[in-house]
Amino acid sequence: MSKAVPAAIALLIAAVLQVSLAPNLAVFGVVPNLIFLVVVTLALAEGPVAGAVSGFMGGLLFDLIGTTVVGPYALVFTLVGYAAGMLSANMFAEGWLLPVTVVAVASLAAELAYGIVLVVLGLSATFWRDIFTVMIPSALYHTVLAVLAYPWLARLLRPDRQMRSFRRLA
Repeated sequence: MSKAVPAAIALLIAAVLQVSLAPNLAVFGVVPNLIFLVVVTLALAEGPVAGAVSGFMGGLLFDLIGTTVVGPYALVFTLVGYAAGMLSANMFAEGWLLPVTVVAVASLAAELAYGIVLVVLGLSATFWRDIFTVMIPSALYHTVLAVLAYPWLARLLRPDRQMRSFRRLA
């Protein structure tokens, strides 16, 4: 239960920042998904089950914030959280490259999966254009943000493993 409280607080703070701060951080029309960063960090810190649960909760929060149909982000974040959590055993090794790479791949996978879900639901007809205008720039943006946010989020969400510096995450 003690691990659930910081995770829930982190998701709620990310949701508030998603509404209040993220639209002001848009670069070339791409708004960062702060809830996604928290979900992936939780998955890497706690494992696949926590990643799937936090992915569902974070995705549902993100869906409720938006103006489209409720459910696609909950599905996508659940799958991405579980997949990222499968790599949790290797995340607190020396260096920062592996977690940032996981965020980059997970972000691109989440954007592609969300685009596919929207096409299947008949809500988007611009999938191929969105790959270059939204999905790839979003993955790059999340990667840059992960370099800045991952060490701090990992420290907050995994207090039992001390971080000595940005070079060493274990």
